[in-house]
Amino acid sequence: MSGSIRDTLEEKLARFKQLEDDMSKPEVAADGERMSATAREHGGLAKVANKYREFKRLTDEIGECKEMAEAAEDVDERDMALAEMETLRHQREELWEELLSLTVGGEDSHRTRCVMEIRAGTGGDEAALFARDLYEMYRRYAELRGWKVEIMDHTATEMGGFKDITLTFEGESVYRDLQYESGGHRVQRVPETETQGRVHTSAATVAVMPEPEDVEVSLKADDYRLDKFCASGPGGQHVNKTESAVRLTHHETGIVVQCQDEKSQHKNLAKALRVLKARIYEKKREEEEARMSEQRKGLMGSGDRSQRIRTYNFPQNRLTDHRINLTLYKLDQIMTGVVTPVTDALVEYDRDQLRGDLID
Repeated sequence: MSGSIRDTLEEKLARFKQLEDDMSKPEVAADGERMSATAREHGGLAKVANKYREFKRLTDEIGECKEMAEAAEDVDERDMALAEMETLRHQREELWEELLSLTVGGEDSHRTRCVMEIRAGTGGDEAALFARDLYEMYRRYAELRGWKVEIMDHTATEMGGFKDITLTFEGESVYRDLQYESGGHRVQRVPETETQGRVHTSAATVAVMPEPEDVEVSLKADDYRLDKFCASGPGGQHVNKTESAVRLTHHETGIVVQCQDEKSQHKNLAKALRVLKARIYEKKREEEEARMSEQRKGLMGSGDRSQRIRTYNFPQNRLTDHRINLTLYKLDQIMTGVVTPVTDALVEYDRDQLRGDLID
């Protein structure tokens, strides 16, 4: 078995056992918020941890059958051991495919919550409108998948686009599937503002980060600076007369997060803290990966925001994912939220890279 896959599965199982132990401690049970976060993370790991336990059990039994066959004194006894070993291997292969599905996406593939940031790139108003279209695409995709979506913060433009928008998603497989969306998205189409029918090229960037549990990233009030200000809409419209908007600046990393979507300062602060924790977790994760000589995510690129991963060509009704040379002539369907053909292809590509490494 590949060291990287073995290590990932062993880490998840160890974390699962630790969470089991934590939930039995009186001090955790007495803290409702901590217990909730611990139980949520435990539930997210349960499927892969239990399947990996079963995988290890089958591997041990296969080894025992092999020893029995080698030590057998008669043909019948050896044949029985070999037949049993073949049955166990078949069961393990089926479990292997299930583990592959759960392992794709790395150590954070079990996450049931993630943060997505969409930012308009080059292209002015058209880029902002494209950022809005990407938001609508992901929102509809989430609805089809039964995921919960929440807007954390956004900056709108006069024409109805987004300079930037931050969302959270919650549901099964959200991070595993959405992480592949990180990177540069390019659009080729005739803008709404174009009077001569010329095709323009614009861009937006997407960043997807796993949302850690409170027990993983702990923030105290003195870890960040809190600034309060009045919220405002595009062009100074919809100005809030009270200081309900908040801006957080993390002292250690310099990360800045703001939120003004809610009328309540308390709610804006809660949302901003969730996004700040996700960014801190992502930064630490990137720093750790940078220290590794071999990175699993190298299979499909770094996912860096500056890396162009996809082109949306509206005149040709074509979507192209440049990482796996995938081309689909159904862009109209994809933009309505039918993103599964794209995400499935990306996950399957990753599965293929891992498939030959899982079983020894």
